[in-house]
Amino acid sequence: MNRSLNFSLEGKVALVTGAAYGIGFAIAEAFAEAGAKICFNCRGEQHMKDALQAYKEKGIDAHGYFCDVTDEQQVADMIARIEQEVGVIDILVNNAGIIRRIPMTEMSLDEWKQVIDIDLTAPFIMAKAVIPGMIRKGHGKIINICSMMSELGRETVSAYAAAKGGLKMLTRNICSEYGGANIQCNGIGPGYIATPQTAPLRERQPDGSRHPFDQFIISKTPAGRWGTPADLMGPAVFLASDASDFVNGHILYVDGGILAYIGKQP
Repeated sequence: MNRSLNFSLEGKVALVTGAAYGIGFAIAEAFAEAGAKICFNCRGEQHMKDALQAYKEKGIDAHGYFCDVTDEQQVADMIARIEQEVGVIDILVNNAGIIRRIPMTEMSLDEWKQVIDIDLTAPFIMAKAVIPGMIRKGHGKIINICSMMSELGRETVSAYAAAKGGLKMLTRNICSEYGGANIQCNGIGPGYIATPQTAPLRERQPDGSRHPFDQFIISKTPAGRWGTPADLMGPAVFLASDASDFVNGHILYVDGGILAYIGKQP
């Protein structure tokens, strides 16, 4: 047997939340290259239009759905439509997320709840909605996009760190509860990824030096660089494929070694 076939996603139905751009888009693109049928959600009409065009330019026939992943009824309706129009979901990637960089004592309860709802409650709602179909099908893969903040704290990200720490434990609990149904639930913990959203933090200063935050990240990363969305494509395909059938409840940190490194001596 050609063991590389274990990495094929041929004919699988994959739903990647928040995959209009960035990390989610890169993961969806990787799944499509491996043979999967791609579904994604958006909340805004322009985002949907732009995303469908971006997928088309990549040669991907993606299926877009309007859905707020924090709304249980909207999620249920989306899953039902996908099952009817594309097929029962084999792979779910809980990628949609936000961050609010606000000191904890200045953060309002509404701001806290918004981060928790999108980054933690929504993956619960999504997983709850797809697991019954996966049980009927006899297999399933759930990938939660966690974070290094699943392990570390940092100034101004109390809600985000709490949510991602909770998502790590939700990942392990889904594994514990549904592993016997041949459902593997794992997480990916990206390091600092070079995306349009982080571009201002990587701009050269007027004197040609690195941005202070850019200097900080490079100094803390053994790889000596920021990650790219493409760095997450291989790990995502692995966790979505048959190659990872005995990998469950694991968080795969794709961080260039940050979590393993104490940093250079001053």
